[in-house]
Formats: sequence, structure tokens, C-alpha cells
Amino acid sequence: MLELRPNCECCNRDLPPHSGEARICSFECTFCAECAEQQLHGRCPNCGGELLPRPVRPATALAKFPASTKRIHNPNGCNKTLTA
Repeated sequence: MLELRPNCECCNRDLPPHSGEARICSFECTFCAECAEQQLHGRCPNCGGELLPRPVRPATALAKFPASTKRIHNPNGCNKTLTA
């Protein structure tokens, strides 16, 4: 089950569970759409994976399966250039 992390790892913008602005990689690293597109060019700075829109968990499911509250903020990691 996805953690639904609460913020962008680059700019620390809040990304609530219902946000259509959240982007994630297959490891659930989480970024806002602006950072994902403009700074990261669609690639996760941690693993090099593709950043895609995060699914929205229905409100009824959030009651039973709440989103994560653990914030991860690593602005220096967003400036890394990965080599494949």
C-alpha cells in the first residue's frame, strides 16, 4: 500500500492525500508536479526512476488506511545529476 507521503522532497510543499500535484517513483519518493517537471525533468533524483502522478486514495479508505505523516525534505538531493 502506498504511504502517501505528505510533502515534496525538494521544496517541502504540502501534498495532502487528495492532491493531484503529487508525483512519485516506484520507491514512493514524492515530489510536487512543479519540481518533478521543471527541476527533475520527470526523473527521481534518488533512483533515476520515472515520476508519475500519485493515485488519490478515496476519503473512505483514508479513515482505515491513513496517509503517512513522516516528512522527507532533501533539497540538496534535488540538485543531483544521475548518470545511467
